[in-house]
Amino acid sequence: MDWSSWEGFAASPLGWVAIRVGALVVGTFVADFILSWIYRRVFHRLAERTASSADDHLFLMFHRAMRVTLLVVAIAIGFPLLNAPSSVVNLANQLCRSLAIVVWTATLIQMLSMVLREAGMASRFSFLEPRTVPLFDTIQKVMLSGVAIYLFFLTWHIDVTAWAASAGVIGIAVGFAAKDTLANLFSGVFILVDSPYRIGDMILLDTGERGRVTEVGIRSTRIITRDDVEIIIPNSQIGAAKVTNESGGPNAKRRVDVRVGVSYNSDIEQVRRILTEVADSLSIICRDPAPRIRFREMADSALVFSVLFWILDPEQRGQAVDAVNTRIFERFREEGVQIPFPQRVLHIESSPPPPVPETVEQGGGAPC
Repeated sequence: MDWSSWEGFAASPLGWVAIRVGALVVGTFVADFILSWIYRRVFHRLAERTASSADDHLFLMFHRAMRVTLLVVAIAIGFPLLNAPSSVVNLANQLCRSLAIVVWTATLIQMLSMVLREAGMASRFSFLEPRTVPLFDTIQKVMLSGVAIYLFFLTWHIDVTAWAASAGVIGIAVGFAAKDTLANLFSGVFILVDSPYRIGDMILLDTGERGRVTEVGIRSTRIITRDDVEIIIPNSQIGAAKVTNESGGPNAKRRVDVRVGVSYNSDIEQVRRILTEVADSLSIICRDPAPRIRFREMADSALVFSVLFWILDPEQRGQAVDAVNTRIFERFREEGVQIPFPQRVLHIESSPPPPVPETVEQGGGAPC
């Protein structure tokens, strides 16, 4: 094509549209190149200087969202350049805005979730811990999703007031239908805020369940029992139950009381010495605080002693009781200390035989 033909094509309406669209495409590629260059030269290098990989993912997600936004803007600008009808241009703008809302909402949700996880693991804030991260994560997801839905309605010129009224009626119906689920939800929020127990604590419920907490969720709490069985307890039940946190208090140590009875003929000082030596010889028992021996009571059949000692973890209770009882039994047998069993004495009193009634002779009658 010679120069005159090119000037003729450029002067025509179709040629002018092609030139503007071509310039838009070239400008889009140039802008994407500049954006990628800034990401590689600035943000990527800054992220490599840190030990954490979270900032690398954050910058990468932001870069992807910016590239999608650049493409959406180019499409929104390109339709008017094609001299398309106004209805098509408006529809294209609405679709582009909707796509941008979806992309940025998903990106912000992922970025905030990652920031919350990293902040919870760092424990730099008193209110933000691994146990409260799910609560704040759910709140930010609900808020961002609500804002995205509102912007989506505005983009498509939907009456928000009518939908809000309908949502209120639907919310009441859903509230009655899912009252148990809502009870678990609110109980989960209260548990996360009040923190009666944390992940890793050994808890005992008034219903008898005992285990280590592995997850505190919005709907339920999961514990692992000593039998390696996972129990999922709805938060509404835990909120209304009496919970004993065996790992709570100033430290995680747990005191154990093992009671043993000896014969009334036993030497009390000998029994004290044996119990003290047993407690001091077992490695599972803590040395600080030191074990203690107490003479509890003079029962019906035995003298009752208590061996009070501490263990590092409540989960070791069964193992510690087994070791102490085994060692006490062996030492008592070695040194001749008797472990009595209940005895009962029965006293039987003899009574005279009942009188024998007189017999009536045959043929005679009783006097009148």
